[in-house]
Amino acid sequence: MIYVIGLLLQSVLLKAQPRLLIILRCQLPLQRQDLVIKTVHSRNSWWAAAVRKVVSGGSMRRFQERVLGSVRTDVSSSDGDIWLLGVCHKISPHEATGDVDTRNVFAAFEQDFSSKILITYRKGFDAIEDSKYTSDVNWGCMLRSSQMLVAQALLFHKLGRSWRKTIDKPVDKDYIEILQLFGDSEAAAFSIHNLLQAGKGYGLAVGSWVGPYAMCRTWEVLARNPREKNDQGEPPLPMAIYVVSGDEDGERGGAPVVCIEDASKRCSEFSRGLVSWTPLLLLVPLVLGLDKVNLRYIPLLQSTFKFPQSLGILGGKPGASTYIIGVQNDKAFYLDPHDVKPVVNITGDTQEPNTASYHCNISRHMPLDSIDPSLAIGFYCRDKDDFDDFCSQASKLAEESNGAPLFTVAQSRSLPMQVTSNSVSSDNTRFEEDDSLGMNLVNDAGTNEDDWQFL
Repeated sequence: MIYVIGLLLQSVLLKAQPRLLIILRCQLPLQRQDLVIKTVHSRNSWWAAAVRKVVSGGSMRRFQERVLGSVRTDVSSSDGDIWLLGVCHKISPHEATGDVDTRNVFAAFEQDFSSKILITYRKGFDAIEDSKYTSDVNWGCMLRSSQMLVAQALLFHKLGRSWRKTIDKPVDKDYIEILQLFGDSEAAAFSIHNLLQAGKGYGLAVGSWVGPYAMCRTWEVLARNPREKNDQGEPPLPMAIYVVSGDEDGERGGAPVVCIEDASKRCSEFSRGLVSWTPLLLLVPLVLGLDKVNLRYIPLLQSTFKFPQSLGILGGKPGASTYIIGVQNDKAFYLDPHDVKPVVNITGDTQEPNTASYHCNISRHMPLDSIDPSLAIGFYCRDKDDFDDFCSQASKLAEESNGAPLFTVAQSRSLPMQVTSNSVSSDNTRFEEDDSLGMNLVNDAGTNEDDWQFL
């Protein structure tokens, strides 16, 4: 009956107002459909009100979800299981048999996805240094993507991989403290202001874009900066950082090598010699092709999401950095930093701080083979046993690479290293913002980004 009513309603609207039909067909989240209605025909408020009432009604919502599919995700049960940062979500057709609500099939995946911290463009923050920039719109997507990756490492460290954001329980104090670290002011340890300051030696500058390699090195510098410790006596980043690459100038040849002795040295330096091993954040910058990723690397990239230590990938479409957190067959699920949101000041004094802008219920995806070849992979190892497990899995993956691994593992630099001719090159590739996102590519200073991009 609902289906028939829906078809009749569409027919009436088609005759009376053709452009409003898009509302019944689009799979936008329900909370954004009011905006679409206004955009489609803002001059006709009566029609907008009528359609809004029908579309937002319970019957039509169920009609949309059962006929068009979930309005929150575009995940197919026929595409196999989803690997999301080391966790497998078994999505299979037989789970949706009988009268089981389709929404319940993907509930675990959706909750896991929406619990990941989203950090996007912001507007209205204090000017960065002596510039007039109070927003990072059109140029800060790689910085925001990197903030998301480090935020996930902190979530895993403090709250564990099984942590999920809930609305019916008190907010975790550790969770709020993590968000505070990424505020948009110099007072926040990992703000865009402090990232730009730390990355000057690697070419970071207000208003211009940077590649994954320089971004990884910037976090290495920022983590070394002395900062006040928290109540537990921990520094803002309670883990060592190891950028798995060549020398400090970025000279690299062949596949990067995870050197166990180097990792141990980073841990010792971080603890100032007090312990032999500490939690470790590994960042592996790569360039896997010229204009696109060499297809031989796609299965290897997919496999990295099966590592329990997985922190995903800094990268995305050519022209727009994103934070890729999962795969399903040839799909890459990602968090998109390109939405522009007002600055949010989250303080520990607020009883129930509004953290809605730090999460996303819409699971976007793109073909994995369409991502830019310049990227960086992240891993978090909680302790020595976790690192040993990572090395074991990485070595196995390298053995299965047919001579072209993403990276290899060695005990020390004195051991022979496997080098391939087309595995990794110098990090001269940079993204440029993509106008396919429907954005105006003119930054706050009125400069077109094409004027300063290096491709």
